[in-house]
Amino acid sequence: MADADVKKPPTIDGNALVAMSLSRAGIDKMFGVVGIPVTSLATRAVALGVRFIAFHNEQSAGYAASAYGYLTGRPGVLLTVSGPGCVHGIAGLSNAAANAWPMVLISGSSDQSLAGRGDFQELDQIAAVKPFSKFSAKATDITEIPKSVFSVIDWAAAGRPGGTYLDLPTDVLHQTVDESEAERLITEALKSRRKDLIEKPRIDISKIQKAVELLRNAQRPLIVFGKGAAYAKAENELTKLVESTGIPFLPTPMGKGLLPDTHELAATAARSLAIGKCDVAMVVGARLNWLLHFGEPPKWSKDVKFILVDVSEEEIELRKPCLGIVGDAKDVVGMIHKEIKDDPFCFGKTHPWIEAVRNKAKDNVAKMEVQLSKDVVPFNFLTPMRIIRDAILKVGSPTPVVVSEGANTMDVGRGVLVQTEPRTRLDAGTWGTMGVGLGYCIAAAMASPDRLVVAVEGDSGFGFSAMEVETLVRYQLPVVVIVFNNGGVYGGDRRNPDEITGPYKEDPAPTSFVPGAAYHILLEAFGGKGYLAGTPDELRSALAESFSARKPTVINVTIDPYAGAESGRLQHKN
Repeated sequence: MADADVKKPPTIDGNALVAMSLSRAGIDKMFGVVGIPVTSLATRAVALGVRFIAFHNEQSAGYAASAYGYLTGRPGVLLTVSGPGCVHGIAGLSNAAANAWPMVLISGSSDQSLAGRGDFQELDQIAAVKPFSKFSAKATDITEIPKSVFSVIDWAAAGRPGGTYLDLPTDVLHQTVDESEAERLITEALKSRRKDLIEKPRIDISKIQKAVELLRNAQRPLIVFGKGAAYAKAENELTKLVESTGIPFLPTPMGKGLLPDTHELAATAARSLAIGKCDVAMVVGARLNWLLHFGEPPKWSKDVKFILVDVSEEEIELRKPCLGIVGDAKDVVGMIHKEIKDDPFCFGKTHPWIEAVRNKAKDNVAKMEVQLSKDVVPFNFLTPMRIIRDAILKVGSPTPVVVSEGANTMDVGRGVLVQTEPRTRLDAGTWGTMGVGLGYCIAAAMASPDRLVVAVEGDSGFGFSAMEVETLVRYQLPVVVIVFNNGGVYGGDRRNPDEITGPYKEDPAPTSFVPGAAYHILLEAFGGKGYLAGTPDELRSALAESFSARKPTVINVTIDPYAGAESGRLQHKN
């Protein structure tokens, strides 16, 4: 028989091997923007059951991947082209790093043989991602692909979650191996996965006992929890602990919903009193950073004793609390509750501390409700936020995921919108990142397809990712985007007369946008539904119709351009 008649074994290229490895690692969603050299990779992944959500911009796709990792507990994957694609993807990677969410950035890169010669979109991408990647890998040969894929996925979720990076040179994606060899490489890589990366840290029982002793002997204890506790799915354990001990609790913004905001021991509406007067604060899955005033006076008492529960030993060493417990939030809180259960104690409703927190919260809520009850037209921020709150509460369970970004819009929404179920609030987060809105919406719709997604956005925040409304329509996602349109950043032209000078004084103010921008028509251009709302009845009608339809919608809410104020940090006036 002639050599030409010998049947060669089937081969696959690097694109297909990456797709096979992702599938075998349990990845079921991938976000990104395709092009040279990764288009084939995305196509092959789809054929293997990995749903690819194609965006217009890598930044939004990266924000989606980071939020997907948080919502599901499995690393969100972002796929980009080389050079500028990778650079744009760093926005999502940095967001994942700041928020401690598991995410993998995968980028194609230029041909290795042309390094340093100015190849198409050439960039040292390993160096570019270094500040934001806890682990990076580069597959320099097709045989390294499976191990590299499994490594970046495992490292993303290991310890304190974060972003990792995989570099795939063009020449490696074009290399081929026999199908049988590909299977062998995947099998070997699976066997060699580092089990220590997925093992939870062992919890020191003596520290559990010490924590219980501190809580038991406290006069004014407080339990604070954040999105780390939400990521760990610690809601049941926290509920048992709070309700068995009667200790008030304070969630950080994305910790809201682990226990309902309406719970009688919720201290959110008495935040200043709670953190200013507590003598023992157990902080679970939250960092003592700017969001919690660094745990320092004058916001906190100088004598407060912190019990810090964190999966990262480095975080505890950095903060130097009275007591640090390294461990998964769900496990640690469960052990504390079990220890207390054997020798129970409870701060009753008539305890002076509980009464003080409850009365302050009731008083502040009552004052806020007086302001919220007014129908102010042209709209301020409170009137439409109240109407949105009431519409969301009417949906029932499963409650909508609320995405919130903007300055005044997010600040007001944090105090008005009510979360009653865990992991149903996504906002600008630890880094205060603007532009996350539409990416987060898409991630939430993918992670929780049974839930409506409601974005409450400032017009500036919306503008960062507004083109992704086409993505909403293309995938027919149940997302309602509500834009608070006050004509600019914080509002319209806010300059004093003496600031309007110089050769360009006729230009619009740096804070101002086109007045009356018709954001709702943008969605209609792609086949979605848009509404313009400037009165309570118009807004109620738009919300009722869009919530019922569960189709891509933009509601353009006209806000008085002078209703807001410059904002950049949490505003707490209670």
